[in-house]
Amino acid sequence: MLDWLLGAVALMLVLEGLLPLLSPASWKQAFQRALGLKDGQLRFFGLLSVLAGLGLLVLALPAAPG
Repeated sequence: MLDWLLGAVALMLVLEGLLPLLSPASWKQAFQRALGLKDGQLRFFGLLSVLAGLGLLVLALPAAPG
C-alpha cells in the first residue's frame, strides 16, 4: 500500500514539474491568472480536480493486478 502511495506522489511531482521545466513563462502566466480568481472559483477548480482524481482512481483500481 505504501509503495502505491509513494508511486502516486512521485508521479504527481513529475507531472507538476513538467510545465515549469518546459515552459516557465506559461507557468508564471497560469499562476498570475489564478491569483486573479476569487476564492469560490479556486475552490470550484479544486473540487473538480479532486473529483477527477477520484474518478480516475476508481477506474484504475479494478484494473490493477493483485
